[in-house]
Amino acid sequence: MDKMNNTAGSFALLGATVPRDSGIAAKLRAAGVIILGKSNLSQWANFRSDNSSNGWSAYGGQVYGAYYPGQDPSGSSSGSGVSSSIGLALAALGTETDGSILSPSEVNNLVGIKPTVGLTSRALVIPISQRQDTVGPMARTVKDAAYVLQAIAGKDPNDNYTSAIPYDPLPDYVAACNFSGLMGKRIGIPRNIIYPEPGDGPVLAAFTAAIQTIKNAGATIIDNTNITAYALNQYLNGNASSIVLDADFISDLPGEYLSKLTSNPENVHSVADVRNFTQHFQQEDYPDRDTAVWDQSIALGFNNTSPQFWAAYQINLVTAGQQGILGVLANNSLDALIIPTDFSPGLPAFVGTPVVTVPLGFYPSNTTIIKSQPRMDLVATGPNIP
Repeated sequence: MDKMNNTAGSFALLGATVPRDSGIAAKLRAAGVIILGKSNLSQWANFRSDNSSNGWSAYGGQVYGAYYPGQDPSGSSSGSGVSSSIGLALAALGTETDGSILSPSEVNNLVGIKPTVGLTSRALVIPISQRQDTVGPMARTVKDAAYVLQAIAGKDPNDNYTSAIPYDPLPDYVAACNFSGLMGKRIGIPRNIIYPEPGDGPVLAAFTAAIQTIKNAGATIIDNTNITAYALNQYLNGNASSIVLDADFISDLPGEYLSKLTSNPENVHSVADVRNFTQHFQQEDYPDRDTAVWDQSIALGFNNTSPQFWAAYQINLVTAGQQGILGVLANNSLDALIIPTDFSPGLPAFVGTPVVTVPLGFYPSNTTIIKSQPRMDLVATGPNIP
């Protein structure tokens, strides 16, 4: 077991120690992988502030993308995206709750695989939500990502979600990387969850070209395989998803991580403890970077054992399940759905289904710069950014 700190970018966990390698690290070592180090992230996996920056953490500082000065690296697996994109490693790992592998892979020109929740172990990974958290590879080619997924997937007695894996042995993910794999497949496009924003024109043009590439590979495209009006309304306007994350975090941070530490120098045992530390430790940059996400989680007043939590979780399952993407797949006899990566994380997050993102091109060299909200300190869109 290495001696590097595992901090989520926070001084609250500096010097804290775990009893063993995480399940993922153990599998990498067993596969003969050389682990070079840990990368910076958006602090607490972007689950602290409403007004922070992608790629910033108190302990690690600010990560920038490599394609434009001051580029927003996205997040929360920001350093993983940049380090892999510039070749510091064959690949990197990211964790995803809702977009944290997919988004930084997109803007750093990478292949990112968000595995099905439970395909890869989360044991001793700092959590947000046991129902949504997953660990996956970020690499420069599909095959490189598949090699890493092959190494990290599989059962772990310390993560009971992995006991539901139906395969023994696992599928050969590397062997599946071939152009003929799309021959005869039925691919749907749920157009009503694609809602373009200013500057998205080049992305949509590249997506249209990619559809033709998929057709050329032998797939049948079924357009407008849309989710229901109920699902769309819940997805865009409902609050069930935030209730699930808030309540899971209140339970899972202490239950799945803090309580398992073998040393805990700052004596943090709950979300409230972590918030208190953050608000009183100067280098955590509070109140300039707030704790609004934690404030909301604590104010919720219940955790994931509450009937109120269960009701919200059922709404998630219906929204993304029978009335959402699972229903679309089943009702149209589809093998997969395709949409631009920007619009892909949310519904799969609700039900734990997998997503793969691949590079789609770059913004034109004359693209007008758009800064990232709310701090306006990073370049979200600009010339030659993926």
